[in-house]
Amino acid sequence: MEVNTRLFGEITIDDEKIIEFPGGIVGFPDLNKFAIVHDVEKTDGSSLSFLLSLDEPAFALPVMDPHIVKPDYNPMVEEDLLTHIGKLDPNETIVLVTVTVPHEIEKMTVNLMAPIIINAKMRKGAQVILTEGENEIHFPVYDILAAAKEGK
Repeated sequence: MEVNTRLFGEITIDDEKIIEFPGGIVGFPDLNKFAIVHDVEKTDGSSLSFLLSLDEPAFALPVMDPHIVKPDYNPMVEEDLLTHIGKLDPNETIVLVTVTVPHEIEKMTVNLMAPIIINAKMRKGAQVILTEGENEIHFPVYDILAAAKEGK
């Protein structure tokens, strides 16, 4: 599938890379087809990827693996919120969190309260809002990423 994106120009997405979000994502219930896109031009070890909407290619949500900034992150998600993406196997499950990158990059945060759960085997995903645990909506990550980049 050829997609003309705002961030990456025209790119090709293989059909087996398309992830269906039956319920959309928070705030965008009508966007159901996505792909995870990595910026290949980055060579700094950046962990930032984009959840690119194939329904609206101008929409790309920055995402990352939460374990990079919070190794003990273990969202407790009610099973009934994930039934529409199939039975989850820990080896076939991808967890991502959205990233907010403001003009002052030092204030970059991730949203640990609304993880994106993907069943890689079924290529289906859901974004859920956690009601249990102490997960922050604006978890600061700049210092953590800067220290990791320096090898600390």
